[in-house]
Amino acid sequence: MAVSKQRIMIVDDDNNIAELISLYLIKECFEAEIYNDGESALEALDTYKPNLILLDLMLPGMDGYQVCREVRARSNTPIIMLSAKGEVFDKVLGLELGADDYMEKPFDTKELVARVKSVLRRYKAVPETVTETIDKCVEYPDLIINQTNYSVIYMGKNVDMPPKELELLYFLAASPNHVFTREQLLDQIWGYEYMGDTRTVDVHIKRLREKINDHESWKIATIWGIGYKFEVRA
Repeated sequence: MAVSKQRIMIVDDDNNIAELISLYLIKECFEAEIYNDGESALEALDTYKPNLILLDLMLPGMDGYQVCREVRARSNTPIIMLSAKGEVFDKVLGLELGADDYMEKPFDTKELVARVKSVLRRYKAVPETVTETIDKCVEYPDLIINQTNYSVIYMGKNVDMPPKELELLYFLAASPNHVFTREQLLDQIWGYEYMGDTRTVDVHIKRLREKINDHESWKIATIWGIGYKFEVRA
């Protein structure tokens, strides 16, 4: 039986760049489709069902930020933003809207492919054994975080989270009351391949707090000047 290829949606109005990215992805055994504007990409989202979206910010009509919002309202599909804008504000805004990674143009195509593979590895969660399932689940009052099937149940309800948000929450919760620096969290969750800065961690913590409020038994605590911990109260 042939193994189905992972589908990458490339959303970029510069067809030369899009074709080059597509060429490298196909060479690495991915399937790739190009969309030159946000509207057509969103229309194809449910039918093409991409495993990952490469999203340019500067698009005609609906810009990349708007497209990211629309995708996040419908799906947790990983998004890597591409932009000639290198300002911290642009990166932080992209991450706040739900992007999983951010690359500045011009970029090395091989590095882009490596980022794609890295994000997909983090997103994919296939349970192998019963032991693995147990090991990848932590539970507190009114909170269950399962990294095997990538689910979070808070106050009895399922909470939608992009992969890296869930991985960050799981990592902290799996080591209660242990303080981690931003650098340690960046290395553990994003890995050495990620070229971002520690503000990425702050952005994801902010998004977690918007979805999960402090509990009388636990909370995500800020340790000023150092980092964060999952504080469990006795």
